[in-house]
Amino acid sequence: MANHVSAKKRVRQNAKRAKINSANRSRIRTFVKKVEMALVVGDVAGAETALLACQPELQKSVTKGILPKRTASRKMSRLSARIKAAKSK
Repeated sequence: MANHVSAKKRVRQNAKRAKINSANRSRIRTFVKKVEMALVVGDVAGAETALLACQPELQKSVTKGILPKRTASRKMSRLSARIKAAKSK
């Protein structure tokens, strides 16, 4: 347990940031799931619109430090590739 005032404050700040980060991570997962569910159903147009909504959320998570830049890029690339493959079918 923290004994110094500054250490106690740091514990409070870390708990607060962890709650915010987990909420944002959950929000990102929800946006990605919307794209994936549209692809599973076969709604390519819906998947494209969901991807357009998902992209800025992923970029925002990078700027806030929730996701690494390459992780967000990889997710976008894989979702785009799946939509492209679904279009060609």
